[in-house]
Amino acid sequence: MRIGALMIIAVFFFFYPFDQVLRIKTVKTGRVLLCVRMVEGEEFILSFIHSVNKRPVYDTIRVKGNDLLIVKSRFDSFGAGMPEGSHIGEDGWLEWHVNRLVPEVSFFVGWEANHSLCLKGQDIPLARLAEAGTLLCLRIERASRYELWKGRCRQ
Repeated sequence: MRIGALMIIAVFFFFYPFDQVLRIKTVKTGRVLLCVRMVEGEEFILSFIHSVNKRPVYDTIRVKGNDLLIVKSRFDSFGAGMPEGSHIGEDGWLEWHVNRLVPEVSFFVGWEANHSLCLKGQDIPLARLAEAGTLLCLRIERASRYELWKGRCRQ
């Protein structure tokens, strides 16, 4: 009887989705392109080349509960489509403190935008995961220990 109860508890803890992960999916098909284990407060940077002024933009995003907090946006020049409420940081780059909580971040992989994620010390070009023009969604979800163990999500 005890062994059966212990087995049920073990199976529950192995298959129940306890761990937070950042999942990058295609919106059209829902196919998971990347899954990375994340913890509360952990940050990553979504970078791209702005479509109008053709300069780099770095958006810092933080895990906050089951949502994403867009912390700030950094860029080196003003231009059409760039926020005016920015200030100059110590390194000379312009910073716009967004502090906006969102359930997900969606964007189209650009042909010339060079979308990339700087995540856990790795730079991940998103054009390697999806074709240009593909609508992607970044979202915090839950994964089971089984998913992590099977390598479906990066640690």
